[in-house]
Amino acid sequence: MRYCPVMAKHSHPVGRGLTLDEAKHLQALEGNPLDAEQIAMFEMFDREGWSAAKRRTYVLNRLRRELAAPAAE
Repeated sequence: MRYCPVMAKHSHPVGRGLTLDEAKHLQALEGNPLDAEQIAMFEMFDREGWSAAKRRTYVLNRLRRELAAPAAE
């Protein structure tokens, strides 16, 4: 796709101004739709008004916990 100044003016960098509906749509387009737990997490972030730094810390800690848990067999 070629650069389009009109699209650039209206596009959102990831994590800045992207609505949850837009993020869900983009994830679905990529073949990686958000599951119910992920949607609930992002809704909580919005509802509670968490900063980007607090959101990032929460997600990284959640990922670390998941990676540290023994795999179910």
